[in-house]
Amino acid sequence: MTSSEIRKTFLDFFASKKHHIVASAPIVVKNDPTLMFTNAGMNQFKDWFLGNEPAKYKRVADTQKCLRVSGKHNDLEEVGVDTYHHTMFEMLGNWSFGDYFKEDAIAWAWELLTDVYKLPKDRLYVTVFEGDKNEDLQFDEEAFNCWKKHIPSDRILMGNKKDNFWEMGDTGPCGPCSEIHIDLRTEEERKKTDGKSVVNSGHPLVVEIWNNVFMEFNRKADGSLEKLPSRHVDTGMGFERLCMAIQQKQSNYDTDVFQPTINYIESVCGIKYGSNEKTDIAMRVMADHIRAIAFTIADGQLPSNTKAGYVIRRILRRAVRYAFTFLNLKEPFLNRLTPLIADQFKDVFPELDTQRDFVQKVIREEELSFLRTLETGIKRFDQYTGKKVDGEFAFELYDTYGFPIDLTQLIARERNLTVDMDGFHKCLEQQKERSRAASAIDTDDWVILTEDETQFVGYDTLNCETHIVKYRKTKTKNKTQYQLVLNQTPFYAESGGQVGDTGYLESHGEKTPVLDTQKENNLIIHIVDKLPTNLTSTLFAQVNAERRELITSNHSATHLMHSALKRILGSHVAQKGSLVNEQYTRFDFSHFAKVTDEELQKIEAMVNQKIRENISLDEKRNIPIEQAKAMGATALFGEKYGDFVRVITFDPTYSMELCGGTHVKATGQIGLFKIVSESAVAAGVRRIEAFTSEGAEKFIDAQIEQLNAIKSELKNPKDVVVKVKSLMEENENLQKQIDVMIHEKAQHLKSELLLKIKPVNDINIIAEQINLDNADAVKNISFEMRNQIENAFILLAFPSKEKTMLSLIISDNLVKERQLNASEIIRKISKHIEGGGGGQAFYATAGGKKSDGVAQAFKEALSVI
Repeated sequence: MTSSEIRKTFLDFFASKKHHIVASAPIVVKNDPTLMFTNAGMNQFKDWFLGNEPAKYKRVADTQKCLRVSGKHNDLEEVGVDTYHHTMFEMLGNWSFGDYFKEDAIAWAWELLTDVYKLPKDRLYVTVFEGDKNEDLQFDEEAFNCWKKHIPSDRILMGNKKDNFWEMGDTGPCGPCSEIHIDLRTEEERKKTDGKSVVNSGHPLVVEIWNNVFMEFNRKADGSLEKLPSRHVDTGMGFERLCMAIQQKQSNYDTDVFQPTINYIESVCGIKYGSNEKTDIAMRVMADHIRAIAFTIADGQLPSNTKAGYVIRRILRRAVRYAFTFLNLKEPFLNRLTPLIADQFKDVFPELDTQRDFVQKVIREEELSFLRTLETGIKRFDQYTGKKVDGEFAFELYDTYGFPIDLTQLIARERNLTVDMDGFHKCLEQQKERSRAASAIDTDDWVILTEDETQFVGYDTLNCETHIVKYRKTKTKNKTQYQLVLNQTPFYAESGGQVGDTGYLESHGEKTPVLDTQKENNLIIHIVDKLPTNLTSTLFAQVNAERRELITSNHSATHLMHSALKRILGSHVAQKGSLVNEQYTRFDFSHFAKVTDEELQKIEAMVNQKIRENISLDEKRNIPIEQAKAMGATALFGEKYGDFVRVITFDPTYSMELCGGTHVKATGQIGLFKIVSESAVAAGVRRIEAFTSEGAEKFIDAQIEQLNAIKSELKNPKDVVVKVKSLMEENENLQKQIDVMIHEKAQHLKSELLLKIKPVNDINIIAEQINLDNADAVKNISFEMRNQIENAFILLAFPSKEKTMLSLIISDNLVKERQLNASEIIRKISKHIEGGGGGQAFYATAGGKKSDGVAQAFKEALSVI
């Protein structure tokens, strides 16, 4: 009997028992906070068991896709190593919702196994729940009596709570269960050891094939049990194990469920299954894991770095690592198994078949990503010399090379090493803290729609028809955005100093604004706030033409400026950075001195001359780089170029550069070039900022408007420069007079303060509020008085620009001998004026907004003495 026939027989049998045959629920659980994946057939009926909604059918049967890799049913590390555990498995099940109970469930199970499937009765054992005093649960006598009708009592075994009280998880429906086990050992082995002594012992050929759960309770969050509204039956039979028993195989992987996949792996890697334990494990891992990966992706869960997505990524990377290490498969291979699985299950789980291309592409991209780091990481592991894998090294493999920690543990076990898990988790937590502090962008994985490559058409057009190749969601500072990749795009992605294009995508009247266009490893990414409603429809992509034109003008002007700089400042000039956007161009370059005003005028004049010459663009694409260099094209230091480049020329005797940016068709389109600033960026690096086109016009208009406003304020003098100089001279003279008056006032005030000295403990104290609104003058008289007074402690309060200021100066000998510190004192007392300050040990100042706190500040300062 083939596996397909076995499955069909099960469903037909229960259909004959008036069960409604339902489809499998998705393997990915969406609306249950207690589960990430469907781990049992009953998950989709949970609300029926709990009574949250009425059961649609009293009797149900199905085959359910299940996944057990985390939580209570964590079997991942055993998968492939043994021959009967799986990540994804099928669970054949029949259910009763308040209808039949133990007697019928047990009778039908026995009938199907022995009369229909013809399994030998003498190889079967059953278990029943022995009870549990701690939870006041009684021995399941009813189930025991039911089984006695079909099987000798010496083959009915007692099971404890661990084995015979089934619970889905920490909470949820539960109840006593009765397991059916089969002994598949040889007759010789059976004679040596009685089968019942190895039931539930972990023997690979004495395995549970069916579990009949009698749902009577609900486990609450506090751990207590409550009775369900009505009693139900929930049975689950491992399809793969059943096939092994019926097909009389020694392993699940020897059945026709897995053999087609294993045979294909054999044919590709050239290694015979059964020839070596390690290669056998690798093939079993791949044959098992591809099912889990493919079906979870088909059900909507993409590999990622969090939660359910991380579980799938772990499974995928475990399979890739086994293939890479033991089967010498160094290229993406796992994805090639997808069509085999899709064909095998298309009649029972058609969702994979209908999405086979999509699923295969997702898996392939994941493989490519992991393979890039896997080989490097394994080489790094080979160089490791420690007797124990320390936590920091395990974290390096995780953080740098993408190794899940369980993968590191796997490699370590193969080399008889252990892993410092406490150290690993410490490093991991430190990284999480750093990440949270930096507000890093949370990026989901790509959702792949097609495998088309992106073609950039933006040199020749600003619009085109396109469709989405893939997309992903990003989140930063609680803002969600999406990144789209299109099969062809007119949008220029930020690179080479030029900012990315903006615009929109339109489909059926719906416009999706493109907020920015970025490049990631040569991938053009379009950033939007929302996804188009129809992700697979044809889109009309339109670049913001006005903005692009301004950017283009600035970029072409940058090339003209670069050449002008070399001609006017010298051939030593080299580009060190640039920013080209719609507002201005910013150009950093090597130069040893400030560019003079005269030089700036010459540079600006030369660029404008080239603009007026209206030089046509000479663009050459896909030129071999050596040929481009031989032509005299300027290449930037530190820039990585491919074998073929694009050459932008405005008059071969003037400007020829390697460039991927957008440019005007002729320099006359730039219109005007105006330098607005020149500054230093770093030692030997200068920066020029300039406007072009409309930006230059607006800048000049603003300058003229400002000049006219100044003229108006000055009553429109004939020569505004002469008038301004005259005002400045007048202001300077008046300021001198004010300075003389302040000095005289300060000296008079100083004389008064010297008469107010109060000696305390051999310290001469002056603590006064003064009316002198000039911090420099106060500082000057403070220093003068300090020079005139021995053991001086001078604390002054005065107004300054709507603030209250405190000034404290102390003689050097008091600082040294009495350990008085002006900075410490001023910081302490500044709280009284709701301010702060500091300074040196002998002199400090503070400013605050509370003038009526001066008296309290003085009091605290004097208390120090």
